[in-house]
Amino acid sequence: MTPPSHTSSSREVHLASRPTGRPQPSDFKLVTVTVDEPKEGEVLVENLYMSVDPYMRGRMSDRPSYVPPFEIGKPLDGSAVGRVLASRSAAFSEGDHVLHRYGWRERVVAPATAFEKIDPTLAPVRAYLGVLGMTGLTAYVGLLDIGALKEGDTVFVSAAAGAVGSVVCQIARIKGCTVIGSAGSEKKVEWLTAVAKVNGALDYKKTDDLAGTLRTLAPKGVDVYFDNVGGDHLEAALSNMNRGGRVVLCGMIGQYNASEPPCAPRNLALAIGKRITLRGFIASDHAGRRAAFLDEMSRWLKDGKIQAEETIFHGIASAPQAFIALFDGENTGKMIVELVPQ
Repeated sequence: MTPPSHTSSSREVHLASRPTGRPQPSDFKLVTVTVDEPKEGEVLVENLYMSVDPYMRGRMSDRPSYVPPFEIGKPLDGSAVGRVLASRSAAFSEGDHVLHRYGWRERVVAPATAFEKIDPTLAPVRAYLGVLGMTGLTAYVGLLDIGALKEGDTVFVSAAAGAVGSVVCQIARIKGCTVIGSAGSEKKVEWLTAVAKVNGALDYKKTDDLAGTLRTLAPKGVDVYFDNVGGDHLEAALSNMNRGGRVVLCGMIGQYNASEPPCAPRNLALAIGKRITLRGFIASDHAGRRAAFLDEMSRWLKDGKIQAEETIFHGIASAPQAFIALFDGENTGKMIVELVPQ
């Protein structure tokens, strides 16, 4: 019997032009392509969910970075979870759920080595793009390893209701720390206090004195600052850091669309007298921590100690809009695009 053909059409998002400042819808193009049947050693996957992340903005510019830039006229990529439709590899069977890097498209054929089988019984599969994925690992490694977190520390988190920040706040709380979060709306501040259960939260858009507001919320000073924003938030944190404090440089979303270099922080010299450590990191360099992370994080999820907050857009055509919305602060928790209605 001749096996059924899996040749089909798929839509994918290409980079149409390199953004200047804030990305625009015209910087993206939705393209229909043909996806062939898998060859020996390959797998055909239908994507269920894909991730959009702030770091992708850097890849849209043609400049050196820790990952190569996206190419104009080619599909973007990023984390996605999907379901195997056809496999010509012993490693996967039809119906397996997989994690991979071929986001921004509906279907993909690629070598089996590009896919990682995931367990859908631990949590909904989209969680592997957020709290159980690179987002969660970034929070876990950044806070515990890079930030050298200790019980009793006071932790300040910027973009605290975002994908990484929301997980950082909850891990710090679980580990017995005082947690202060900064967010950009009253709704997000309410989420931080009611759901993430931080000790204090501020709406940075409603204060003219960020350092002073932080000082009020953390009168004993800050031991660990988890930086997702940069600029004025880093400056405010430095002003309030205790001696021997640690700054975890995870991201600086406040500067990704800037056309000119930022002037802040203007008080970086404080790091000298306060003996502050400022350390950047990339979560993918810490793959060896993934097993311990999955074990601990899945237990926290099961026990209800961590809430996996998500903001979901629907359909491949909405992916550029979802990405742009990150820079307008429209997401609470992880921003995800659902590609196949569940």
